[in-house]
Order: sequence, then structure tokens, then C-alpha cells
Amino acid sequence: MIYEQPLNERMRMFLRLDFLYTQAIYHSESPSPWGTRAAVSSLLEILAITARGDARSDVLKELERHINVLKDYQSKSGVDPGRLKALTSNLLRLRNDLSAVGGNFMAPLRDSEFLSAIKHRSAIPGGTCDFDLPDYSHWLSRASEERAAEFGQWLAMIRPLCDSIAEILWLTRQNARSKPETAIGGVFQLPLDRETPCQLVRITLPGDIGLFPEISGNQHRCTVRFLNWTDSAHRPVHVETDVPFLLTCCL
Repeated sequence: MIYEQPLNERMRMFLRLDFLYTQAIYHSESPSPWGTRAAVSSLLEILAITARGDARSDVLKELERHINVLKDYQSKSGVDPGRLKALTSNLLRLRNDLSAVGGNFMAPLRDSEFLSAIKHRSAIPGGTCDFDLPDYSHWLSRASEERAAEFGQWLAMIRPLCDSIAEILWLTRQNARSKPETAIGGVFQLPLDRETPCQLVRITLPGDIGLFPEISGNQHRCTVRFLNWTDSAHRPVHVETDVPFLLTCCL
């Protein structure tokens, strides 16, 4: 089991958008109106996150950083040139696609009165019931193929951004190496180097261990506390024994 903790706002945004995009795709494949409802909810959350700041600019900067990192590998021995070329080409394609859509690529989604009404009512518990949004109810009652086709058009608008984020996260995780560590008395302190800032901490545990980490951190240090899970009726308890785990610091 792998647990992750972002250590800056950009990585936090990337992880949330990737989570919501994956969730939207998963639910959009369901033919039921309930699956479509869940997919639309994920899409609206993506719009809410990207409304704050300039997500496209952040993604383009990170793509450029990874492209430059891969360029540095061209002069190193032991590197598979074919693999390196494929990775670089993919990043260049993603960068070009995201650049081509322009800064207002989400405008059709944000300006949609239909989606705006659903977003407004979603803030109210049960606010998207049939009697609250009869037009939404009517749209959901259409054939699954028709709903899927229209939702696919909405997803296509955000795909250049979300596909780029997925590739960035994959490279960020792949470029890091794991090392065994031990949390003495269930606590582990990790000092961080400000010269080479860590963006993402990953903790790997056996799936059947019955423990989970509580991770907190900033640009200076990261603290990991291990807790024992019993059941949902009881609060997790801090573990006081030593806990071995795998630590991965992603730059």
C-alpha cells in the first residue's frame, strides 16, 4: 500500500486534479444515470479547482522542467536512447497540445448555463434532485449513448491539461528511488534540503500490516506518524513500536 503527501501547493493541485479526472472517466463509463451524476460531479470539482490560479501555466512550467531534465540525460552513459526519445517526444506533444488550446480553453464549460445551474444546486445537500433541476433530470433520462457522447465532449476540453498532469505525476514518481527506513516508536522525522526541494513523499507499507501513516510536512521537514487501524467505530491509535517502511522522496 502506498500513501502520498504533497509538499507544495502545485503538487497538491496536480494530485487532486488527477484524482478527479480518473474518477470522472471511471463513472462516465457507467451507462446508468447515477454513474453520469457522479461523473458530472467530478467534472464540476475540476472546474472549481482550476478556477483558482492558473493551472495551465503551472502544468506548462512543469512539463518544461521535465523536458530539460530529460535533455540532461542525453549526455549520460547507460541511457536507452530510444526510451529517452519516446519520453521526450511525448512530453513535447503534451506541451504543444496544451499550449495550442489557449488560456481560455475551459471557457465553454464555465459559461455553460446548464453546468452552472448544477454547480449552484450541488452546494445544497440533495440540491440536484429531480424537482430542483428538471432539465438535468431530463438530460439524465436520455439514452446512455447520448449522455456519454456529450460528456465525452466536455472531457475532451480538459484532456490536454489532465493528460499532461498524469504524465508529470508518472515521471515524478518514476524518477525517484525508494529506500528502507524505520520509524522509531512509530515516528519518523525527515529533514528536507531546500536546495533540491522534495515535491512529494511516498510511504510504502505491506497491504496487510494494519497500519497507516499520518504525514505532515513543509519545505523544511516532514513528519510521519504511524497509526493502528481497528475499525470505523474507534479512533486510530498511535503505534509505539518500531515500524519499517519504504520511503520515496520525489523531486
